[in-house]
Amino acid sequence: MLNKYARAFFTRVLTPFAAMLLRRGVSPDAVTLVGTLGVTAGALIFYPIGEFFWGTVVITLFVFSDMVDGNMARQLGRSSRWGAFLDSTLDRVADAAVFGGIALWYAGRGDDLVLCAVTLFCLSSGQVVSYTKARGESIGLPVDVNGLVERSERLVVTLVLAGLSGFEATFGVPHIGVLLPIALWVVAVGSAVTLGQRVVTVRREAAEVDEAEQSRGAAAEEQQAAAGDEAEEKGRTA
Repeated sequence: MLNKYARAFFTRVLTPFAAMLLRRGVSPDAVTLVGTLGVTAGALIFYPIGEFFWGTVVITLFVFSDMVDGNMARQLGRSSRWGAFLDSTLDRVADAAVFGGIALWYAGRGDDLVLCAVTLFCLSSGQVVSYTKARGESIGLPVDVNGLVERSERLVVTLVLAGLSGFEATFGVPHIGVLLPIALWVVAVGSAVTLGQRVVTVRREAAEVDEAEQSRGAAAEEQQAAAGDEAEEKGRTA
């Protein structure tokens, strides 16, 4: 959903910055790598010690690289399969770092094994949601579904509420730390629903394709049988 409504806006905003990087000889792949390293560092350095505000600030500074590198590739007019593969792969690394950092907090000083488990579910379900689409497309299915909580929604909900929850430790705002557990439960439930949506969609699309192939096969067999009968009839007549 956020991809649909927000990407066009941020593309316009980030286009001048992307053009400036290109003029300085920076490649889209370099932006992808630096962005992933920045997100990973921010998540794994700050989140495990409970610095959710500053960790989110650092992550946010780098997370937009996901749109900058694609913008740069389009301006160059040379979008490549390698670039798409690298971008998608490193997105998974960044997502794992964000939820992994939060899980480390709850497994350590945060001392809440239930929320640690919920965070790990967010991490794993997010990876599986991405896999279902990639796997479905790899076997020739469109996977034509807009899930309830896709990658953009997972990141926005988690980062915004994690950053706000950090106001309690960093600025002394009382009771606001509860926003992070709320974010994790929302993402966990939303990811489970999205996974179900994609599995159901793939099952339906696969059944439709299989049925169409069986129909074509049956039609081909009927044509072959008809051609054989015609040839046999001609032979008897001769």
